[in-house]
Amino acid sequence: MKLTGLTPNIFTAHMDRSTAFYRDVLGFTVKETVPEQGPFVFVWLERDGVSVFLNDEAATRKEAHGATWLAVGKTGVTMFVHVEGVDDFWAAVKDRAPVVMPLVTQWYGLTEFSIKDPDGYLVTVAERKA
Repeated sequence: MKLTGLTPNIFTAHMDRSTAFYRDVLGFTVKETVPEQGPFVFVWLERDGVSVFLNDEAATRKEAHGATWLAVGKTGVTMFVHVEGVDDFWAAVKDRAPVVMPLVTQWYGLTEFSIKDPDGYLVTVAERKA
């Protein structure tokens, strides 16, 4: 048995706003939607082989009979994205997303920054430089 991938599967209160953020700010492409035409309850985004799934909060609550376990942006789960070219990525997004931590080289050897998506999920982008 072997693992072949891991995809963040997050809930959003505003599907259009979150889709636009991952697509227009972070450079992801919409790979698949449910339904095929909006309004969407699910959007699969991908960039460079990295995926993010967005799920509509209201639709999920309805299908899961209230889904009391569901929390948008307040789960404690964050996304950590490994990249090549963190400096360029930082330059492209720093003025387009709420910055939680500006670009910094950490004591553990990663150069990284953190931003928030529209629902409050923390996205850290990092590169290990030589």
